[in-house]
Formats: sequence, C-alpha cells, structure tokens
Amino acid sequence: MKYGKLAVSLLTLWVIGFCAQAQAQDAAKQLTLPNGVPIRDCVTPIDGMACVPGGAFLRGSDNDTHVKCNQESYNRAYRPKNAPNHINTNPQSTVWMQTFYMDVTEVTNEAYEACVKAKKCEKDGPKYVDFSAPKQPITGLSWYNAKKFCEAQGKHLPTEAEWEKAARGENGDLYPWGNEPVASCDNAVVMNEKGRSCGEIKRKGKHPEKGRVLEVCSKGKQRYGLCDMMGNAEEWTADWYTPSWEACGEACAGIDPKGPCDGKEVDGHKCGKYRHKSVRGGSWYWEPEHATAIHRRSHVPSNDPAHHFGFRCAASADEMDALLKKP
Repeated sequence: MKYGKLAVSLLTLWVIGFCAQAQAQDAAKQLTLPNGVPIRDCVTPIDGMACVPGGAFLRGSDNDTHVKCNQESYNRAYRPKNAPNHINTNPQSTVWMQTFYMDVTEVTNEAYEACVKAKKCEKDGPKYVDFSAPKQPITGLSWYNAKKFCEAQGKHLPTEAEWEKAARGENGDLYPWGNEPVASCDNAVVMNEKGRSCGEIKRKGKHPEKGRVLEVCSKGKQRYGLCDMMGNAEEWTADWYTPSWEACGEACAGIDPKGPCDGKEVDGHKCGKYRHKSVRGGSWYWEPEHATAIHRRSHVPSNDPAHHFGFRCAASADEMDALLKKP
C-alpha cells in the first residue's frame, strides 16, 4: 500500500513538473517574436501615452458585412471593374507586433498650435467653424503635417497594424471594448438618431446639423487606456492604402508590417500604383457601421480636397526609451 501511495505521489510530481515545463515553454514562446527577438516589457510611458503589449494579434476579417460603403473616399479607385461592392478587410491573418506606445487621445488643437508656435510644425487645421476649441481633436490637416507633428515629438504616425492592434487587442475584437455592443453614443462620438456627433450641433457658423467633433476622451478610456479609437475624428495612419490585405501581400504580413514602400514615398507623392493613405476609426459625421476596428478608408495625403481627419501618434519601444531620457 505504501509503495502504491509513493507511486501515485511520484506520478503526481511528474505531472506537475511536466505541466510546469510546458507552461514555461509556452511563456518563452510568448516572450519572443517569430524571429527570436525578445518582446519588450511595457514601461511606464511619458504622460499622455499608453503601452500596447507586443505579441500576435488577429488583423482583418473574413466576415466583413460592410460591403457597400457610402463614405466619400478613393476606395472605389481600387475596386475591380464591374464590381458593385468591395471588401477591403480580407483575409484575416495573424500579425506580430513588438511592444509599442500610443497617444491616449487624438492630437488636440492646443497641442498642434504649441508645435506651430515652436516652429516645428506647419500651420494647418480645421476647415469648419466650431472645430477649433483647445481640447477638440485637430482636424482638416494634411497627412504630411500630421506626420511632421509626430516626428517633432520624437514619435511617428502609427502604421495600420499598430492602429488596428491598439483598437482591437490580440483576439481580433471588432471594437475597443469587445465584440459587442456595436458603436453608439454610449461609447463613441458617432451619428445617431439625434443627428451627427450624437446630436451635438454646431453652436455657430453655417449648417449646424453637420455637427462637430467633441472634446477628446468625452466617452472615456477603453482598451489599453486609449480614448476615441472609434468615432470623433477619423485618423490618418502611416500606410499607403491597399485594396485588401491579400493585395498588399508580404508588405502587410509578418512582424511590424508597414505596408507598401514601408509607408514612404518612392516616386513623387506615391508608392508605385498606390497614391492614397489609409484612414481609420469612423467619425462624428458617419453612422456607427463605419466605426469598427477593421474599417478602412482612403484619401490623398495632401488632403486636397479637404476632409476632416485627425490623428494620434505612436512610439516604438526605442522611441519611448529616448523620450524617457529627455529632460
């Protein structure tokens, strides 16, 4: 009987040891990227930024039901001939990210104006009346000026992969709060039955029914402590717009993808056949169907004709190290 109990005890210890070893191996796998580079730990970032932990996440969708978009954009320029509808979010795939950081809020008018006064940014901004309050997100500026602002802060304009990981987390949720409920005025600044911007009309100027962006973070913080990833101002990203993830190919796959030409211009204001930049997140002006973590819109980087896009900045782990060393 004693030997039987001893055998059971030894077996139990072996099972515990085996499970612990397996868990350790899984943890080791999770601590490195597929190329063996260690995933950086989150550090306490500078004020106004939040950490998005590295690792794998599900990007794109195989079940996007938003096949006919009524937003003005250049998506139709990439649509196959004679195709009445077009899905630009397929296929779903696993993408790996190194740890990075995102601005908690969209860049505000006051933050951008400070950069202009410091002579590090070009004067640019709202084209609508009642869009210039200090805490409203800045809108209406070009992609180039958004990029320049981020670089002046020691940061960068987020890639589509960074933006989508920050918006949907590692499991491919459709929203920054999960897969439900859908975007509404309970959780995002969007159009509802009361009108644009949740019925908040412009307080001066023409066409009050067109609404206005609200102060940043008016709907509170969500995943990773970020605000307004859905709604308020749509946001520029660094990538050249491609008609689908499949069409983008290797440039949108793997580890920390940056899209065609790594987001850079290679022949004038374009990248080969690509000449539009990606915009994400839905806005105060549009219905909730546009405010998902997978929705993609395109526009010319000059923002001419002008649309009311905003932006936020991101920082790599190395950029954060440098920012933390600044006096």
